[in-house]
Amino acid sequence: MRKKRKKKLKKDHKNASILPVLFIIALLSLFSETVRTIPAGALGEKFNNISYELPELNSGLIEAKLLKKDDYQNIRKKIIFERVNNKQRKMHIKINKIKKIENIEKDIKNIETQIEKVQTEIIKIESKKIDEEMIIAKIPKITFEETVEKNVDQEIIDQKIVDVPKIEETIKMAADTSASTITIDGEETLIPGSSEKNITYMQILQKPNDLDLNLKYAQQQGKIGNYKQTISTLERLNMIYPDNIEIKLYLLSVLVQADAPNKALGIIAEIKTSEDLTPEDLETVNEIETQIKERGKPKLWNFYADISLGGIQNENVNSVSKTRLQSSSDSLIGFNTPKYDRTYSGSFGLTATRALGQASSFMINANITDSDQEEERSDDYESYGLTFALDTSLGNQSLSPYLMLSKTDYQDDADSFSLMYGIGGYFSAGDRSSFSYGYSFSDSKGNHNSTDNTAQQTNSIGHGFTLGHDFMINEIISTSTGLGYSDSDAVVDAGNDYETYDLSFRLNFAFPWAYISVGDALSFNDYKKEDTTINSNRLRSDVTNTFDIMATKAVGDILPIFDPKKSLFMNLSYEKIISEANIINYDYIADSFSVSFSKSFHLNK
Repeated sequence: MRKKRKKKLKKDHKNASILPVLFIIALLSLFSETVRTIPAGALGEKFNNISYELPELNSGLIEAKLLKKDDYQNIRKKIIFERVNNKQRKMHIKINKIKKIENIEKDIKNIETQIEKVQTEIIKIESKKIDEEMIIAKIPKITFEETVEKNVDQEIIDQKIVDVPKIEETIKMAADTSASTITIDGEETLIPGSSEKNITYMQILQKPNDLDLNLKYAQQQGKIGNYKQTISTLERLNMIYPDNIEIKLYLLSVLVQADAPNKALGIIAEIKTSEDLTPEDLETVNEIETQIKERGKPKLWNFYADISLGGIQNENVNSVSKTRLQSSSDSLIGFNTPKYDRTYSGSFGLTATRALGQASSFMINANITDSDQEEERSDDYESYGLTFALDTSLGNQSLSPYLMLSKTDYQDDADSFSLMYGIGGYFSAGDRSSFSYGYSFSDSKGNHNSTDNTAQQTNSIGHGFTLGHDFMINEIISTSTGLGYSDSDAVVDAGNDYETYDLSFRLNFAFPWAYISVGDALSFNDYKKEDTTINSNRLRSDVTNTFDIMATKAVGDILPIFDPKKSLFMNLSYEKIISEANIINYDYIADSFSVSFSKSFHLNK
């Protein structure tokens, strides 16, 4: 019995321990829809009459998701494939971007390489051009350019052209710019030559860095003797292309011709530091440097001589009125003096100049002129002059004070003495304009003696003021405009006291074959007192229109055998004066033609 009781207790205990587990499983089954319940009691009455089919206790959704393992695996593989595929696609995009960047970098490197090749080829072409256009030969001897006398008379200075002789058989510049060809990569390329039209200054302003254009402009300016423009152009190119040895050698050749030893020594120092300097060029440069240094320090004084000869054909030498009538003591009489005459003249001058510091110079000039008139005697005279002048600068102003003494010995009139002093100045306004101004004082006296007892009546004091503007249109054409006022006060007022107002305009052409200047000027003269010896009832007033044209050319351009250095100049001019006045005596037209030859010598070069 005890055994049976123990077995029964064990069995009850076993059943009791299982019940909680089954209860938990049942709950889980209910919530997970594994086990479903139906309201059996509520439908018991209908069970006999209605056939009720119990639903499946397993969820179809669970079966679809869990029991169909093939579909589940396919879905899982698809999800994994899509994830991997997306990662691969992103990796491919990144790789493609990197490849594109690498390709762009390669393209950039290729372009840079091509640009370097093109630049190298351009430099080679430019070097070959300069080699074609310029040959610097070995120099056995150097002859430096003569420095031309500085004349105080500014108008003469403006009209004078100084052509410097070439260095004798030393440097062959590129004056001959005839067209030639060079071979580049097997293809012939034409280098423009002198057959092209002249390069204008406006083109240079528009393309200041164009090597070929600027070189041709420098050659043209050097050919016509305008070394200032040639040097400035080459100096600018030397700054733009500091490693171009040909430009430096070209600049050196021009500096030697222009007699600029200090600048030449500076450019020689630059040339010697160049890595592209050949042994032949170095030898040439050394010889040039030796020749320059042999000249020593600049001379304290420089001396020059000027000689000129000329003649004038005058169509109305005595200003005969248009009607050949004149007023005399309030009466009308004939004006019967000769109209046509010739005058021949010659002059000789000596000039001494000395530099004062870096920006100033002092000048002394002495000259003598002899004039001989064929018919009349009014222009038969000898004159002597002495001039002292200083050139200096103050800020941006260039100033030139001067003092002039002169004496004129007339054959048939009283000797005349004059003293004049004044100051002139100018300043630049931009690259192509400059303004000038000046003041002068004059004191003129006649030699009053027993044979010339009225000479002192014309003694006068004069004051003059000028204002001018110069404008360079291009390297060939320039203009000059001037205004002036002067006042003269004489001992005897009648006919000698007057005021003059001047207006002038000039157009200048610096052609390679000649220098031509055309001018027109108006002068309005207002007299202060009537001249009773002519007309006591009328105060004289007149206006004078003066037209002139002048041409200057080196004789060596026409006859090289007589002037191989082109230092002898021929000047041709024509002048026409039309005077209109309220007194008949001063209504006249006068024409004159003149020709002269001038030459300068540097006496102690």
